[in-house]
Amino acid sequence: MNFRHLAVFAVLSTAIAVSVGAQVTPPEKVDEARIDKLLQQMTLEEKMNLIRGAVEPDATYQGQAGYLPGVPRLGVPSLRMADGPPGVLTKNAGQAQTATMGVAATWSTKDAEQNGVAIGRQARSLGIDVVLQPFINIDRDITFARAYNTLGEDPLLNGAMGAAEIKGEQAQGVMSQAKHFVAYDSDSYNVFVDQQALHEVYVAPFDAAIKAGVASIMCSYNRLNGKFACGNSDGLKTILRDELGFKGFITSDWGGVHNVHFLNEGLTMEMPGAADPVSPLASLIHNYFVTVPPQGPPPAPLDPAALAGMLGGSIPEEKGAAGMDVNAFPMDSDPATMKDALKDGSITEATITAAARRVLYEIARFGYLDGKQKHDVTPQDLEGNGAIIEKTAEDAAVLLKNEGGILPLKQSESVALIGPTAGQVDAIGTFGERSPGIPARQVSPLAAMKKLAPKTEVNFAVADDLTGATIPASALSHGGQPGLERTDASGSAMVDLSVDFTQTNGKPLPPNTVAIWKGDLTVPADGDYWLYLQVLGTRAILSIDGKEIGRTGAAKGAVHGDIQYATQDGGLPTTDGLDNVRRSIQLTKGAHAIEIRTSLDTSSAPVQVRLNWSTPEARERDHDAAVAAAKSSKTAVVFVWTRDKPHFRLPGDQDKLIEDIAAVNPNTVVVLNSSQPVAMPWIDKVKGVVEMWWTGDEGGPAEAKILLGLANPGGKLPMTWGKTLGDYPATSPAHPERSSAGVDGKTTFSEGVLVGYRWFDDQKIEPLFPFGFGLSYTKFAMSDVKVKPSAGGGAEVSVKVKNTGAVAGDEVAEVYLEAPKSKPEGVQFAPKTLAAFDRISLKPGEEREVKLTIAPRAFEYWSVEKKTWIRPEGTRMVWVGDSSRDLTLKAEVK
Repeated sequence: MNFRHLAVFAVLSTAIAVSVGAQVTPPEKVDEARIDKLLQQMTLEEKMNLIRGAVEPDATYQGQAGYLPGVPRLGVPSLRMADGPPGVLTKNAGQAQTATMGVAATWSTKDAEQNGVAIGRQARSLGIDVVLQPFINIDRDITFARAYNTLGEDPLLNGAMGAAEIKGEQAQGVMSQAKHFVAYDSDSYNVFVDQQALHEVYVAPFDAAIKAGVASIMCSYNRLNGKFACGNSDGLKTILRDELGFKGFITSDWGGVHNVHFLNEGLTMEMPGAADPVSPLASLIHNYFVTVPPQGPPPAPLDPAALAGMLGGSIPEEKGAAGMDVNAFPMDSDPATMKDALKDGSITEATITAAARRVLYEIARFGYLDGKQKHDVTPQDLEGNGAIIEKTAEDAAVLLKNEGGILPLKQSESVALIGPTAGQVDAIGTFGERSPGIPARQVSPLAAMKKLAPKTEVNFAVADDLTGATIPASALSHGGQPGLERTDASGSAMVDLSVDFTQTNGKPLPPNTVAIWKGDLTVPADGDYWLYLQVLGTRAILSIDGKEIGRTGAAKGAVHGDIQYATQDGGLPTTDGLDNVRRSIQLTKGAHAIEIRTSLDTSSAPVQVRLNWSTPEARERDHDAAVAAAKSSKTAVVFVWTRDKPHFRLPGDQDKLIEDIAAVNPNTVVVLNSSQPVAMPWIDKVKGVVEMWWTGDEGGPAEAKILLGLANPGGKLPMTWGKTLGDYPATSPAHPERSSAGVDGKTTFSEGVLVGYRWFDDQKIEPLFPFGFGLSYTKFAMSDVKVKPSAGGGAEVSVKVKNTGAVAGDEVAEVYLEAPKSKPEGVQFAPKTLAAFDRISLKPGEEREVKLTIAPRAFEYWSVEKKTWIRPEGTRMVWVGDSSRDLTLKAEVK
């Protein structure tokens, strides 16, 4: 671990200072005549190069998700589009930022905007023009594979945080692309949503993004009310263009086009267009916007093993967790291309020109026609962005339980930190469409606590050793002889007693080494063996008894290119910074054929390969050592983690670990690194619980500061934490039609507007922790609420908030609007909805009047019959408090 940047937080009592000045987004005003002139000079094929993705030449390719060729002849530059959130994903590792759910948990638009600043700066450094974020779908179904990437369950919170992020990103001269429009809130690809819920819940965050000036929007994979979202004129034309006034371009999700005539229905751009034929995804993607016959080899057939490897596979603790169902992805059926459509007149060049205009409009708006684009790769602002990440991680901390003031920890008493995410920071949680992080910058909570509290006795037990131990020479053989036989690319053979070639032991293999190890692995007894293939600077596959059990996830033409990242396959790298492909396999006593096969990546880095394991006996010893460490310490802090698989429970034996530790130490605290709720069967047996989310690279110091009281937790839950999975509307056993499986192949959002806390309120279900909940190390009091109508149909709310405790802290004033007393017939209302919020910092004894604005839209509902927004008559009750279930102040407004 690299301790060089611990000095950044050496001044313990001073909060990290980051720029919070308002960001200036490029105005939506361009020289229209200039655009017209450029379009007039373009050939049809040049216009197509503005609405159809392509493969960037290898010489300049940065491993980004998408590439638009542009029209170099006329000075119209190409565009690079890179995945997130959070952060930016290319072949050059970017800093890991706090998980999006953590950003949402700050309930601070300032934090969200600063995260946008960091993303925008990172994109500029990495030569990227368009960042594919924010992810502003609703956390409607916590079993949805991508729900962890959202900004919470409430459309107002989601939209406000997303809009703030957009402002931060675009002020850096980078385009944002809000995604995924719309109702992409389930693993189902065939969803049905009524128009009131669609407008009030699922479209609302996109409305906020458009008001923030977002340059582009990505349409989603799913069908919406029978039509694919990327070819749904009701969504793309009627809602986005006509109702919301969106001027920018609409890009398909990658492989989301299923008919060339989607262009007529409102789509602007097909992505990725041409796919690299060797990509594991190539056979899933059909390129419709082609005007000439395709050249080159056809795409390789789908390789399930390569695809599974790219998606990360299943690690030992995730036994029984469902993987991605590739067969569920919508497949193509219409063979017609743009060439055919132009020939038969079903698409006109005028339609192509109109689409190209929208892309050219944004290129001009951001100054890219005038040299303001940046495609060279330059050093990232690691310290500046790092300060934002650390502050966000601190602000995101949600204190869920603090019985007897167990936290903050007393530095005069001993403490045991337990769990792998105490010894390493859980920076990214799970690899995917996000920046992978820079392990060299990561400081663990353990190391940070020792630095910040040098007089405290800090003990550590890993409990679950994710790095494991190198498989000894005594367990490896070939042809009855010790060790494995290694064959290199030239056919030369040699014997290695163990597979352990790393920078750590000074024995890495030369760059671009390709090798195959073969032989036998002998185990002393039947059991569940966890094998760890650990590499960097190469790609590799591990096979046992002739069957592949795991491979590294980097692949050419997929995600970020073929360079292997240390965080790609396990979320956490090894303790010495290698990628870690971990697999569980049942082995019988005796010898088993083993093979490790490497292949080139394009990093030209030293090749590091190691074969480690964790035996059943080692895992039992580690568990017992953790319990012993807890028993011998005054306080035990158990760090637990999840990649959101399996759903609604901690993976592996972590629940048992907490139970066993709480049984020997009454002062047990749990630190969660997650992005969705999990069951807590042990909640009554522990004294403290802190949700820290996936913290980002700088999260270790943030976690230590929170535990030590050097920072005060002020985050609030952006979702409802139920007691059971069946408590939620999308996973209620009484409503199978709402699930991702649906009924008769259809998933119906029959809960309507009752998402999240609204459902819990309506059904009178008691959550474990309510939406908007979060404790503090200090106390706050709210008083003197006042509400008055404002111009335009909104309302102004003022409330006094006082810090009545002994330490400084942050509080969030949450404003909820009650349903009208007289409800129009056929219109659905939630009992109450979040209408405004603000996070403020207060010193001990300080009181401040907080002023909040309720937008006119909050008082309105979408009339399905009249297809417009309508304000119901009568007065409305406004409630103010610090969570959706703790609203102590109220006032009426007309």
